[in-house]
Amino acid sequence: MKSYVLTVTCKSTRGIVAAVTGYLAEKGCYISDSSQFDDLETGLFFMRLTFISQEGAKLEELREGFAPAIKQFGMTMEIRDSEERTKVLLMVSRFGHCLNDLLYRWKIGALPIDIVGVVSNHFDYQKVVVNHDIPFHCIKVTKENKPKAEAQLLDFVEQTGAELIVL
Repeated sequence: MKSYVLTVTCKSTRGIVAAVTGYLAEKGCYISDSSQFDDLETGLFFMRLTFISQEGAKLEELREGFAPAIKQFGMTMEIRDSEERTKVLLMVSRFGHCLNDLLYRWKIGALPIDIVGVVSNHFDYQKVVVNHDIPFHCIKVTKENKPKAEAQLLDFVEQTGAELIVL
């Protein structure tokens, strides 16, 4: 049985949860984890589900079947195989305790992610990162070069295909 992760973002309104979970039930899917919340400041609704296709529904079939709900609610939706690892870019400051913890957990397989690079504004942890066979990128930031440094960071995010940035 295949396991998938579904994320939804749209304007808050009634019926979203019913539409999503009802469709998954119709397709023979079992929801193993569900979380949702409203951002009252922006009026947006966010949902994340993990589900198992107990009757063999394929990923493309599931995506296509959500078209009416996507249209009705103006949803941004993503469904991915739960075995796909998220591409993560780590950013580190002068304090490396979090970096060391993340690298350790990643190395022993406790974090199911692909670390595509580490960015810092100094070279203090370059050796640690390189020893893990992870690309290291130093971007010095000053008041004078901040826009250029931010552009460099965005370029690096694009080059690596990072889907998540961890500070």
